[in-house]
Amino acid sequence: VIAALRALGPLRMDHKFVDELAWREYFHHAWTRLGDGIFSALRPPPGHGYHARLPDDLVSASTGVRVIDQAVRTLYDSGYLHNHARMWLASYAVHLRKVDWCAGADWMYGHLLDGDLPSNHLSWQWVAGTLTGKPYLFNSDNVARYAPALASRGSAIDRSYDELQRIACSDQQTGPESKRPEPLVMPALGGVPAELDQPDPPLQGTQFHLVHPWSLHAQPGPACVLLLRDFHQRWPWSARRWRFIRDRIKFIDKQVLVMDSAEVSQRFAGIDVQACSADHPLYDAALGRVTQLEAAPRQFANPERFCRSFSAFWRQAGMES
Repeated sequence: VIAALRALGPLRMDHKFVDELAWREYFHHAWTRLGDGIFSALRPPPGHGYHARLPDDLVSASTGVRVIDQAVRTLYDSGYLHNHARMWLASYAVHLRKVDWCAGADWMYGHLLDGDLPSNHLSWQWVAGTLTGKPYLFNSDNVARYAPALASRGSAIDRSYDELQRIACSDQQTGPESKRPEPLVMPALGGVPAELDQPDPPLQGTQFHLVHPWSLHAQPGPACVLLLRDFHQRWPWSARRWRFIRDRIKFIDKQVLVMDSAEVSQRFAGIDVQACSADHPLYDAALGRVTQLEAAPRQFANPERFCRSFSAFWRQAGMES
């Protein structure tokens, strides 16, 4: 992305857009160092009394808080959310409704077309205060500044920051509003759909390039799309996201192989395999059993030692990039 923008004109490394991309690289840096540790709180949460189940009114876009309900509807309708809306939705869920941040992150990840585990889950940790130690809070004044039509005056978010901080650091939770819209049905999440999970055709040839959901670009010569059934059972996606993947597979016109990660070694025994890193540990572990992975392109260096903060990461990675 940075290379493409620089081809159009000057782009300084201290530009805000570059900073946002650096945060994504920082989250991936954390994943390469912590692995599944990113799915556990890195610091104690500010409050207590969190629940692993999301409230029905939240997932059905019927909380009565207009900005929250609109965010949920947009997520379902488009598979995308503006960064502000993602933070507002996560903050409301964790600090006012006392949803465990990981449950909320799992839910949002499954519906996002651009769902990325480290970026999504560590962003929820950032909002929850379990990444930096400071919870992210917002109120109706903040919404009015960026989305005036959704300010949600008179609702649970129409409070001072002092009051919101007190709620965040307690076990108090707000319920749904007294006046609420008709609930939506949350789109289902699922593993690899049956239309893609067909019996594997025999592999013809002794050399293959394997691509995966994070590198669905055309490859010269023999190539296959690998989908790991066990990964997608653990991290189910919406039908919208699967259509996004299916359409891309159709565009590059490659056969699809669906299997559990433990089957990869046997399936590709004796075949010369090439593949680019997925930056996803389960995919990379499976692919790494049959080939030396090409490194995923990075704009910023990946420090050897784990950086507990973005500023520490940027001091090292930014200077080396």
